[in-house]
Amino acid sequence: MSGEEAPARQQQEPAEEKTENPPTEEPPSEEAQEGEPSPAEEPADEPAAATPDKAPVAPEEEVFSYRALFLTGYGGYDKVKLQMKKGKPSLKSAEVLVRVKACGLNFAELLGRQGLYELLPSPPVTPGMECSGVIEAIGEEVTDRKVGDRVLVLSRHGLWQEVVVVPASQTFIMPESMSFEEAAALPINYLTAYIMLFEMANVRAGQSILIHMAAGGVGIAATQLCQLLEDVTVFGTASASKHETISQGGVTHPIDYRTRDYAEEIRKISPKGLDVVLDPLGGSDTQKAFSLLKPMGTLIVFGAANCVTGQKKNLLAVAKTWYNQFTINTLRLMHANKAVCGFHLGYLGDEEELITQTMTRLLELYTQGKIKPRIDSTYHFEQVGDAMRRMHERNNIGKVILLPEPKKEEEKPESNPVPAETDKKEEEKDENKMETSTEEVKREEN
Repeated sequence: MSGEEAPARQQQEPAEEKTENPPTEEPPSEEAQEGEPSPAEEPADEPAAATPDKAPVAPEEEVFSYRALFLTGYGGYDKVKLQMKKGKPSLKSAEVLVRVKACGLNFAELLGRQGLYELLPSPPVTPGMECSGVIEAIGEEVTDRKVGDRVLVLSRHGLWQEVVVVPASQTFIMPESMSFEEAAALPINYLTAYIMLFEMANVRAGQSILIHMAAGGVGIAATQLCQLLEDVTVFGTASASKHETISQGGVTHPIDYRTRDYAEEIRKISPKGLDVVLDPLGGSDTQKAFSLLKPMGTLIVFGAANCVTGQKKNLLAVAKTWYNQFTINTLRLMHANKAVCGFHLGYLGDEEELITQTMTRLLELYTQGKIKPRIDSTYHFEQVGDAMRRMHERNNIGKVILLPEPKKEEEKPESNPVPAETDKKEEEKDENKMETSTEEVKREEN
């Protein structure tokens, strides 16, 4: 069931229940059992006296319900709300039903909340492009999956909920050593990084590369994948507080983009330029990226993060980014001997073979210990606003994960676990004090 259908279904449920369960067949309520009349007990056409051999009324089945996050409109963090869906999703022959254990949060969801992500349908809609969980049911035609399989899942949207129904082809068996959090962190970031590096840029040993937002999900994925090759020099932009972490992950030259001009810093170290630049920023930064390329270099544009400056859409920032967007004619491109590419994973949905082959390769690399998603933090569905804020303010180092399970209330410490024993000890102390005082009085009298 899609996110758009949820509100309508919720409104129709009461009517359906009345139709399927006539009042004369409803089990008595708790109040009725205690003596108060219920509608089912009112006089009817049947004789008032019930026969001893009359079959007992079967209890009403519990309605299947599950938690889901909905984008209710465009705007701030409060536009993503936790709601309950009712009714078990229908299962087609080639689909599986998955009980979700963890979901990934991506920059695309931040754009979607502001109405800047064209692939997300209009609200109300459930976001979520990746998750992991356990298969609870399979369609008749599914032969390569079974109930109980631990899987990671890919979709364009709709995965931020406790239960999802997806085509079996969009699920991938998790390695035994992989956690649900790691599985939810892997698909979008690592698919994006791998296809850009090895399918588009054809990165090779001994080359140099600039990775913007090197402490983010795609940045860390790209840095790890570069370690598969020898002598790849990685320049990575990130705030100074994150430099130690990204350096340990494989960034050769971390650069604080907040206090320094990264283009100047790169030219000091590599005067001839770079072989590859991955640009998720857009606007004027794309022009900088092109100027940093050496002949035969490749620029890959895969985002427009400069459009997002606050929790709500900033029309000025959007206009500025598009106004400064890099443009070039083919003649100039030919004279420069450089390549400019664009990448958007969301528009590769029909390339099932490429996605499957790449995911299989990535899971092999994980099993071999060559890549490992870095989990920055986990938040329950109730805390989705805090999760988005952490990512929006660029405080994360690695992946932010959402957990569908309800947040447990903090247990209150017991104030007095053994009051009887405590009172007894206090009484004994008082008796000892009284005995001591009596003995001292007798000594004084003597």
